[in-house]
Amino acid sequence: MTGSSALAGRRILLVEDEIMVAWALEDMLDKLGCTVVGPAARVDQALALVGTDGLDAAVLDINLNGEESYPVADALAARGVPFLFSTGYHKSNLREAYRTLPLLQKPYERSALGNQLASLLSPGQTDTVEPDPASLIWDANRLRSATNAAGVGLWSWNIDDDEFTMDERSHALWGVGPGPITFEDLSSRIHPDDISKVRAAFMKAREVLGPYEADFRIQRSQEIRWVSAHGMGSNLNAAGRIMFGVFLDISKRMQAEEAREMLATEMGHRVKNLFAIAKALTKMSARSTTTSAEMSADLSRRLEALHQAHELVQPDPSRPGTAVALGDLLRVLLSPYVEDASNTGRITVAACDHVVGEASTMTMALILHELATNSLKYGALSAETGTVEIGCTAENGEVTLTWTENGGPPVATSRGNAGFGSQLVEKSISGQLGGSVAYDWSPSGLTATLRMRQTRLET
Repeated sequence: MTGSSALAGRRILLVEDEIMVAWALEDMLDKLGCTVVGPAARVDQALALVGTDGLDAAVLDINLNGEESYPVADALAARGVPFLFSTGYHKSNLREAYRTLPLLQKPYERSALGNQLASLLSPGQTDTVEPDPASLIWDANRLRSATNAAGVGLWSWNIDDDEFTMDERSHALWGVGPGPITFEDLSSRIHPDDISKVRAAFMKAREVLGPYEADFRIQRSQEIRWVSAHGMGSNLNAAGRIMFGVFLDISKRMQAEEAREMLATEMGHRVKNLFAIAKALTKMSARSTTTSAEMSADLSRRLEALHQAHELVQPDPSRPGTAVALGDLLRVLLSPYVEDASNTGRITVAACDHVVGEASTMTMALILHELATNSLKYGALSAETGTVEIGCTAENGEVTLTWTENGGPPVATSRGNAGFGSQLVEKSISGQLGGSVAYDWSPSGLTATLRMRQTRLET
């Protein structure tokens, strides 16, 4: 839609602190044929732009982050630049000296803005701007409702002075308070592994007109959040270059992708472990039986126990999940690693009555499977006289599980760099159960201490 002849090419200063409204007004002014100067979100920014040569008119919001724009109005009047107020206030709420000045009460249509500006710039020779039906549908209030529903945070970046203006959702996402924010302020919250790529992408945006997109992590105290930033630059060849964009919290999506990737890696890891376990179980059965029939029955029993453990890891989706006691879960999961029915003392489990929820059952199965497999390969369960004791305590909302090995091969040093299995245990404990794991490689055997948040364990 072409702007009226009275407005074509006119330079209009826009003073507005609400990003969404500023974007909508910029779009209106652009379609009216105007050139936008700004937008300015604060009084000091606006005053700096008032000194810009060639201003034809201005549109002023009254409340700018707690400041009032009357000093800007005075500066414009002193330079002979006509202006109008754009506000949600009624005219009676303006200071008395300003109540006779033109005012547009939000929300309003593009046609109303165009007619007011045309009246300011060419009194008595106004070209009437017809209402645009689309502007009635996608006004600033409706667009704000849509972005709120989608969880979208808004931002603008002044490329020349490096200042960000963000809405409340973006401030909350980054965990920063109100007030001026620069790229360097935000950089201090970006994960160290991601800062280089984010900085490179933002610096490239200074020079190249086009869309910007980057996914990265930010740190808020002990919490890691994934953020997707999308932007588009404008006026890159003029002073006051601005990039506009959105922030999206994509933490849940990225955590799901990480979980899928870990599961795929774990499947390969499991296949290798299954061969080692099958070999070890066969040897156990051979030692404890005298005939092939006895060995077949013994091995079948052990494999059935493994099957039960697998059922806990991958429950039948047709059956509703139920919570189980931690002690019962441990006994089922560890039963395949016991020599025979009369030798259950090799693995002892203390009374652990803490509840394990359906979602945590799989995590615990993965963790116990990894500890037992390593013990079967290298630790106490690899020796005929080796034992494993498992104890658990609860205090201050935290459940502590202690895995203690004795009677196995001497342990001289730690294992060195953690392999995939150890990483799996650590990530499962920290990511799913909100806790930590510590290893003590004493000469008598490994002691692993697993700390888990009780509320996470029960889910």
